[in-house]
This record gives sequence, C-alpha cells and structure tokens, in this order.
Amino acid sequence: MKKQLLFLSISLYSIFILAQESYYNDVNLNLTGISLKEALATKIITTHTNNLSYTPGIWNAVMVTDMNPIDSDEVLLVYGFENGSDADSTNDRERNINDNCTSSSCSGLWNREHVYPTSLATPDLDEDGTNGPPYADAHNLRPCDSQRNSSRGNKKFIEGSGNSGATGTGWYPGDEWKGDVARIIMYMYLRYDDRTLPSNVGIGSNTDTPDDMIDLFLQWNAVDPVSDIEKQRNPYHENTSNSDAQGNRNPFIDNPRLATRIWGGPEAEDIWGIYSNTDTEAPSVPSGLTAANTTTYSIELSWNASTDNVGVSSYDIYVDGNLETSTSNTNYTITGLSSNITYDFTVSARDIADNISAQSSPLSVTTQEDIEAPSVPTNIVISDETDVSFKITWDPSSDNTEVIHYNIYIDNNFYDMINISTYIINGLTASTTYIVTLEAVDEVNNTSAQSAPVNATTTDGNSNTPMELLISEYVEGSSNNKAIEIANLITSPVELDGYNLRRDSNGGGEWSERFDLTGTINVGDVIVIINANANSQILLDQADIIVANNQSTNYGEPLNFNGNDPVGLFKDDILIDIVGEFGGGSSNFAKDKTLRRKSTVVEPNINFDLDTEWEIFPMDTFDDIGGTHLTLSTEEVQWKQLSVYPNPTSDGFLNIKFNQDVKVEVFSIFGKKLIHTKLNQIDSILDISALSKGIYFIKFSHKGMSLSTKIIKI
Repeated sequence: MKKQLLFLSISLYSIFILAQESYYNDVNLNLTGISLKEALATKIITTHTNNLSYTPGIWNAVMVTDMNPIDSDEVLLVYGFENGSDADSTNDRERNINDNCTSSSCSGLWNREHVYPTSLATPDLDEDGTNGPPYADAHNLRPCDSQRNSSRGNKKFIEGSGNSGATGTGWYPGDEWKGDVARIIMYMYLRYDDRTLPSNVGIGSNTDTPDDMIDLFLQWNAVDPVSDIEKQRNPYHENTSNSDAQGNRNPFIDNPRLATRIWGGPEAEDIWGIYSNTDTEAPSVPSGLTAANTTTYSIELSWNASTDNVGVSSYDIYVDGNLETSTSNTNYTITGLSSNITYDFTVSARDIADNISAQSSPLSVTTQEDIEAPSVPTNIVISDETDVSFKITWDPSSDNTEVIHYNIYIDNNFYDMINISTYIINGLTASTTYIVTLEAVDEVNNTSAQSAPVNATTTDGNSNTPMELLISEYVEGSSNNKAIEIANLITSPVELDGYNLRRDSNGGGEWSERFDLTGTINVGDVIVIINANANSQILLDQADIIVANNQSTNYGEPLNFNGNDPVGLFKDDILIDIVGEFGGGSSNFAKDKTLRRKSTVVEPNINFDLDTEWEIFPMDTFDDIGGTHLTLSTEEVQWKQLSVYPNPTSDGFLNIKFNQDVKVEVFSIFGKKLIHTKLNQIDSILDISALSKGIYFIKFSHKGMSLSTKIIKI
C-alpha cells in the first residue's frame, strides 16, 4: 500500500512539474529586480484566497504537505537529522503522523514550527490575536519536534555546517534544511513585505541587494536544491479544492533562480530551464500590424503572432519609438492620446530567455479631430455658507474625449479653474449675494456654454458654527516622529469615510496617493495619525491611526513629510484644509517644528496662513498631541469621577461634576491664563461665555494634584 501511494505521489508530482508554469501565466517572468519581486508578490497575495485556521487548518495541511514521501504514516520534521535509532528523540527526522501535540513540552511528539518566528516580525505575526495570516500562513509552518522547536525559539538564523543546532546566539537549521528555510523566508518577505524583513530573522548583509534581503538566504537557496518534501507542498496549496489549501504557491520552490533574478547573489538552480538554457534565437518579427476603432484619444492595435523555437512570452508596443507597454496578447488598445495627431506604432516580440525580435514596420495612424465641446455643467448646488466662504458642487460634464477642467466665474468674472466637480470659494464679504456660473473645457480647449447662473449668499457671521473638520496640529519631529492631528469642532460626530490625507512632496504641485482615514471622531475630540516608525512614546500612546512605513507605502506617505511638504485634508476628493502652500516649492515652512492651530480658528482653510492661523513650537514638542491627556502638574493623577460637559459648548457654560472643592484655571493654547476661580461640590457651573470661539485648556487643582483637558467653545 505504501509503495502504491509513493508511485501515485511521484506521478502526480510529474504532472505538476510539467504544468507548474501555468500558475505564473499572468506574471511577466522577463522582469528582474524589484519589478519581478513586486509582480510575484502581487500573484501570491491575490491567489491567497483561503485563510487557514491555525487549528485545525494547519494541522490538516501539514499532515499532507509534509508527509514522508517514502512512508505515508510519517511526517518529516524540519531541523531533524537522525533516523530515531539513538536515545535522543529530539533530533529525529521522521515522526509518526499522529504523534503530535500543541504543547512545546510534549516529549517525543511534534508540533508546528514558525520558521519566521512570530516575535521577530514587526508587528508580530499574530498582532490582532486572531491566529489568522500571517500567523497561520502554511508556507511558514513546518512539522518539528516540540522540544527542538522550543530550543530554536526565536533565535536568528546564522551560517554553520552539519546538523541543526544553536551556534552562538543564532540557530543553524542544518545542511538538509537551510535551503527550505531560505525559500520560506523569501516567500514571507514577498507576501508580507517589511513586516517580515529577512534582516530581522537572519544574520547577514544586505549591502549587495536592492532591498532588505540578506546574502545568507541567497547562499542557502543556491547551495541547497529544492527537496522532494518542498515540491509536494505547492501543488497541494494551489488546488483550493483541497479544503485546507491556501490557493497560492511559494515561487522560490517552483524555481529558485527567481531569487537570483530579484536579488542577485550566487546563481540558484533554474528548475524551469528558461533562464539558463542556450536559447539565443529571437522570435520572428510581428507582422500584419493594423489599427481599428480610432477615436479622438484611442487606437486599437492588432498583429499576427510571432513564432519562436521555444515560445513567445510577450510583445513590446512602441509609440513614436518609445516603449509604451507590454502584453502577452496579439492586440492592445492604446489610450490617452491627443486628438488629430499622427502617431507611429511598432511592435516587437520577446521570448522567455529575453531574446527580442526587431520592431515591426511602423504603422502611422491619425486620431480623430476633436471638435465637440463638453456638455454644460448642471445641478449646481451651493452649501456650507459662512460669512467668508461657500462650497459649490455640480454634476460632471460629459465629452467625446475627456473634460480637462472647469472654469468658475463669480459675478461674470473668471475666478479659477479646477479639475474636479466641487470647489470652495474663500475670502468673501459677509451678507453678500454672488452669481456663480461654470464652463467645462476639454483637452483641445473646446468649451461648453456657461451654465445657468446660481445665487450664493454669505451669512452675517453672527451665527456661524463649524461646518467641517480641520487639521489642528502638524508635528515635524526628529527622524520618523511625524504626526497629524485632526479635530472635530462640529456639533455632531463625524464618520471618516471619504476623508483622506495627501502630501505635496517638496511643494512640487503634485499630490501623493491618498491615505484614507477610517473610524469616527466624536464631538470635541481629535484623532492622531502617525508614522509607524515613530519612536516617541507620546506619539505612540496617542496614535489613533498608524501609517505603515514600508516600500509599498513609500515609507509612510503622507506621514513621511519634511518641513517643506504641504499636507492636505480631503473630503470626497475635495481639498478642505491644508498645512503649507500647495505648489509653493521647497519653502521649509515647518522644518523641525510643531505647528498648532490657534484657538481662534474653528474652520478649515485651503489657503495656508501661517502667521494668522498657526502657533509655532520647537521640534519634538509633543505635549499637546491627542489633546485630552495634557497634564500641567508634575503629579500624575486620574480623577475618574470628574466630568466636564457639554464639550464642545455653544452657550458658554460648562457643568463641572466633582465630589470635592476644586480650583479651576482656563488657559489659551498659548498658555495665557484667562480664568481663575474656585468651584465647590454644589456650585459646579463654569461661565466661559466671555471667551471667543476656539480651543482652550482647563486645569483642575486639588490638594497639590492637578488634571488638565481640552475644551472647545463653538
């Protein structure tokens, strides 16, 4: 029976070897370096469709994937090296498949080894405590003797020789297993990016690699070929008809040479033979290039398939001699072209060995001329009126090509142009009616007729209440101590769906990718967003949202700003507030500083006014971040029975509930004392009606102890 199972296993594996490249059909295997790394990462992330449970999912999976190829009643134990004949069971290479347990002290039994230890990841692999991925990623878990698992602990991998064991402060996995370990660490780095850095789990150098891969794992990957036990893992996990399969594969088991193409180092085995064969023959030149369905902005190209002695992998498409894109198909639609322009198109063929044909004969095609104006903007709505501003929104216009921008007219005078269908008009006069009209404009300056006029009237300024969130603090601290605080001075909680932050690098006039905010800001509360690599304990304690600092986020963007990077707060893709001047160049407006919004400012402003609206503090000033936890005394105290309400207050009266007499002081955000009084248990109403709208700090003192918190008057 065991021999029949072995034959079946080998036969199935042969089928998988022949078919294994089909998993990567949508990956451009001609890529190298970080581009190939990102393409493979996308593949294994998008196909990881089944999140296994740690128990029983991983147990069930490893009993199949790590079954001893020559004895189906056993599993192979990572780090093991002995056949069980000596007196030490902890070094066994094989163990009965049913002799397992979940305790690290189960003598003679096996459990599950996290090859990339949970605690060495940042954050750890089970940060949320759900035991899902990455903690329960089957590609990182191997059967291991429980006591040997405990001996390894979270020691970093280190170079060695012979059998597995501790080497100084590190751990050598053994000659048989070091290639397995290397390919697991490589997979984890692709799958979970900077959370599972190779430099955190192994002792080596990343000097000669383009990222944090270290030479140790590249060497192990090259000198220790893929084992039979590794080869039976990928086919199982790709096939999601298996109930305990993840859906993705480890690319470095399928072909170790992929690691060499990404990170360099010693050349590893090319299982597929596509990078190390002697193929020097380029594909034939693509023929029959034709164009169809030409519009004002697009052209559909098609051509005849090229031939090759091995096989064509992709086609490169050139526009006016410049590489535009690559595709595995024999047709492609080029978009984003200008109207009434003649373009020259050529195509070349490429095979998997990176042999490239000559380019095809050029095909000249002229896009259609655009003479059609966009439709007139409609459904213009005026909202959020204050004494100095109002917001305009409208339905987007349509066009045969594309609407590039809208012209805004106030009282029949050109005011501004904008490429989205909303705008905030600022700097107006109170109690004044303005006439608003709009035009839509396309790429070749075809302009629609003006919209029907709409009246917008500013308020008198006497009954304004805050209408929108605002940025209340911009912290440009040392290293990665970067933070943005956003305040809610509105009279109701605000859901953050639709809000995002963006950075204008060096004031260059181009917004970064959006960072979407989540959660709710309660009335009178703030949220704090920080860079994940901040090392200030105050920032870490007060953080509500943390922006990951890794390659995929451009190292914490937009919370990777310097003092010359404006940051904008957007709602529904409309800029509603800004710190710094968009497109203002490298002005260092906040270099090595903390900026706090003045207490007199209760509305956002898309026109940055440093002198009027902001207070400047020295670098690494964090004492007010988060607002409600400021303590002005040297004594730390928590008065759980003290409460202040309503906060914010609109009528200027605060109810103070406390069971002792208390001294009360109110300060401006500059530290100026504005009110000094004493309240007793009965007299618990504080009158702040004489104060202007804004943010203040209230300090309570009792028997040498004090407690401070932020209050808001609206």
